[in-house]
Amino acid sequence: MAEKVLLQGNVAMSEGAVQAGCRFFAGYPITPQNEVPEYMSERMPQVGGVFVQAEAEVAAINMIFGAASTGARCMTSSSSPGVSLKQEGISYIAAGELPCVIANVQRAGPGLGGIRGAQGDYFQSVKGGGHGDYRLIVFAPASAQESYDMTMAAFDWADHYRNPAMILTDGIVGQMSEPVELKPYKPACSLPEKDWILDGCKGRAPRIVRTLYLHPVERLIDHNRHLAAKYAKIEAEMQDAEEYRCDDAEVIVAAYGATARVAKAAVNMARDEAMKVGVLRPKVVWPFPVKFFKKHARRVRKWLVVEMSSGQMIEDVKLAIECSKPVEFLGWGGGWYPTGESILEKVREVYR
Repeated sequence: MAEKVLLQGNVAMSEGAVQAGCRFFAGYPITPQNEVPEYMSERMPQVGGVFVQAEAEVAAINMIFGAASTGARCMTSSSSPGVSLKQEGISYIAAGELPCVIANVQRAGPGLGGIRGAQGDYFQSVKGGGHGDYRLIVFAPASAQESYDMTMAAFDWADHYRNPAMILTDGIVGQMSEPVELKPYKPACSLPEKDWILDGCKGRAPRIVRTLYLHPVERLIDHNRHLAAKYAKIEAEMQDAEEYRCDDAEVIVAAYGATARVAKAAVNMARDEAMKVGVLRPKVVWPFPVKFFKKHARRVRKWLVVEMSSGQMIEDVKLAIECSKPVEFLGWGGGWYPTGESILEKVREVYR
């Protein structure tokens, strides 16, 4: 049996990266993700890896660009404003098809905002926060255990598709301590040979990692078509969600991350009041689990989306069900936390 220990979410995510073979980490301090670089500064030397505290977020993401191009499993982490600073580099990494993992432990915004957990970075994460047409594979853990498991898997899927992956967590999951089963690493998918890495070209033709296409213009169009085909493949193969008491539900609450855990408590209370309510939780928010929502779209009467934001994932819920049923919303930005009672009160209103 795997060892079970009490770990903070940020630490569980970091150890998952180490177990998956991450051997290069570059980052910069910002609350509430500081435990990640702190932990990695100790663990990287222990496993023969490299830790760099960069001079800024922009420097950190460009170090990841360089490390990823050599085939190293590499990672950076930050929190909302810091991830904003990384967006140009993330776009470059996606354009170069370089696998890596980027962690965002979300805090309240906009601007510098505050250090309470939030979910206001959904659009930035799933729609491509930088310039151009690109996508990240975005995992949304709801516990310290999932922070460990999903981070290990994120490195594999990044390699599998040659695409950057993001762990989209928040200050609640990141700071909360829970028992975590330290499962040994096992590949989550097939891992292709890295026949594109820059490791010296003695005895072979040179390789190029390119993000600039000036002439002819058709080369950039063709590259975008290639990326679009890859993203379509990811959408077809990676949709994942948890269904909680949804089989007979007349109202389904859609929520992700820490918010979904509170929603489960509210649903249990609603069931005690004879209301048929369930929770549908996206575990991967890009690609969005459209097929799970379509599965229930015809049967349910209404949907309720709960987010620690002013409303972002709700747009993907409406698109997934093709606006076939009413979609209500509960949420605020700025570091608002839902309670089981506040969600239950909204469920009563929606259910009536």
